[in-house]
Amino acid sequence: MGSLSVMSLYFFTDVDSVWIGILFTILASIGFWASLVFYNAYLPEVAKPEQQDRASAIGFIYGYVGSVILLIINLLLIQMPDLFGISTGMASRVSFVMVGLWWLGFAQITFYRLPDDIYNKNPEKDYIWKGFKELKIVLKELKNYPVLKRFLLSFFLLSIGVQTIILMAAIFGSSELGLPEINLIVTILVVQLVAIVGASLFSRVSEKYGNILALKITLGIWTLVCFCAFLLDKNQEYVGVYFYGLGGMLGLVQGAIQSLTRSTYSKLLPDTEDHATYFSFYDVTEKIAIVLGTFVYGLLYAITNSMQWSVLCLAIFFLASFIILSTLKKTKHVR
Repeated sequence: MGSLSVMSLYFFTDVDSVWIGILFTILASIGFWASLVFYNAYLPEVAKPEQQDRASAIGFIYGYVGSVILLIINLLLIQMPDLFGISTGMASRVSFVMVGLWWLGFAQITFYRLPDDIYNKNPEKDYIWKGFKELKIVLKELKNYPVLKRFLLSFFLLSIGVQTIILMAAIFGSSELGLPEINLIVTILVVQLVAIVGASLFSRVSEKYGNILALKITLGIWTLVCFCAFLLDKNQEYVGVYFYGLGGMLGLVQGAIQSLTRSTYSKLLPDTEDHATYFSFYDVTEKIAIVLGTFVYGLLYAITNSMQWSVLCLAIFFLASFIILSTLKKTKHVR
């Protein structure tokens, strides 16, 4: 559904076909976010607890490498369409098809190489409503796992900041700082490339010093990102260079915090065969955080007419997450 929906954006050509853009963007997003539940749920099924930090990091590293390669290919296509004998508009439409084919093609590795139904479960009737019921069961079970419950609260708070910044960074650069499109594209590349280093670096920090300390360091850097963004002004000389630097700082902790939160959550799970349900709850927590984060960001922008105050406010969520994380008791696999 995700890859085919992206390819369908080829038919989004003008204002008369805007419904195509809206419909297939929604369907592609559903396909993408839903797939992550199952990707994440594989972690405890393919790696032992002591391997999960490294495995989670490698997963994100490969993802970022793939995104950089495809982004560069499509940028060449869009920036130099004459070289390929097509128009700029057609280049953008073709890039959607390439993204969909890339997505569908590499998914075959998942389908052919990852284990399927390792617990030999038979499909049950009414599985759609059963999914909602299982989420409710997980919510009730959390009271029996106080460390997991507290970690999820910390994860919820940090996700408000992380996901909002990821979603709004380009808008902040263009609207608040007045940066041209090429600066934003370069910044996105910088973020992706540095995220590869960050995910690898912090997986090693976690192995040596523990998940909690590694996460606390990333939260400190995320807080610093918010303060640095607040200090940026479009009238500053070399503001584009400062924005690149901010992108580099963000990239260092973006891949790190994504891989570490996933592996830490995996290590805290109780003995269960229902990994998909627990990771579904994890992803639902993140999506609710995105809704709340973008709402807070937009509300502050409406009140202050400045995205800088919106970004600064996100630091509060990182600090709150840091405080809750500091209260976590160490477990057998999380220290």
